[in-house]
Amino acid sequence: MSTVSDMADQQVKPDVYKSSLKPVWCPGCGDYGVLNALCQAFARLKLKVEDTMIVSGIGCSSRLPGYLHSYGFNAVHGRALPIAIGAKLANHKLNVIAAGGDGDGFSIGIGHFPHACRRNVDITYIVMDNQVYGLTKGQLSPTSPDQAITSTSKYGSIETPIDPIRLALGCEAPFIARGFAGDIKHLVEVLVRAIKHRGFSFVQILSPCVTYVGKQQFIEIKQRLHYLDQDPEHDCRDIASAVKVINEQDVISVGIIRCHERPHYQKKLAKLNKAASRKKAKLEDLLDTFRP
Repeated sequence: MSTVSDMADQQVKPDVYKSSLKPVWCPGCGDYGVLNALCQAFARLKLKVEDTMIVSGIGCSSRLPGYLHSYGFNAVHGRALPIAIGAKLANHKLNVIAAGGDGDGFSIGIGHFPHACRRNVDITYIVMDNQVYGLTKGQLSPTSPDQAITSTSKYGSIETPIDPIRLALGCEAPFIARGFAGDIKHLVEVLVRAIKHRGFSFVQILSPCVTYVGKQQFIEIKQRLHYLDQDPEHDCRDIASAVKVINEQDVISVGIIRCHERPHYQKKLAKLNKAASRKKAKLEDLLDTFRP
């Protein structure tokens, strides 16, 4: 993780990480909270803007790179993860954050998610989950709840929603967390932990859409919040504790759900390169391998 070393003893202000562009999200959108929390997390970690990159897909939340003073890349729909991984492998000192929404990440982009989990490249992936396609006028999304009424499900959804946390756990993501855009202070702590984690870290952020889901979504989430850092029975190192979280019905747990260390991709790659360099193959030997 590249930090502002020459400012180690100074306080870095979050505004350093905000660009001159003004967000055009709807008033009350949860993504404002995510933007503010991300800037505060960057300031807490004293990240260098020139060594930080935000990659996004398409959607309301994917406007994020334009509002941050860092390197940014607005990819095509659902492709934030492979581009973010490529950027990290090309430049290991980059602090790489992939960002998108539930439609972007768990519809067209879902095929990249299991491989990001298993490869364990050192990036952070945040998904702003509002349970609807907000940018394209409120259609049913992969995480829309059962019976949800949207512009494409006028009589209520009949599809089983994807549970991002359950999916991440099933794909053995080494770091899994959930935050809420309505509690910025707590979200900052979650993002700091995620970015500091060496390896792939996934953060689902509940980011209500006031336009197509309604302000009531904020209220309902607040009423059901359960803070894992205040739960003495929760141990993020224990997979049984994580399974307990995904099976909850009456509460919504936020915080670090699962965190275990395993060698990340870059570390394994360096070991592989070292082993390969000991024995350099001759061109003729390689050609013979593929000759009939």
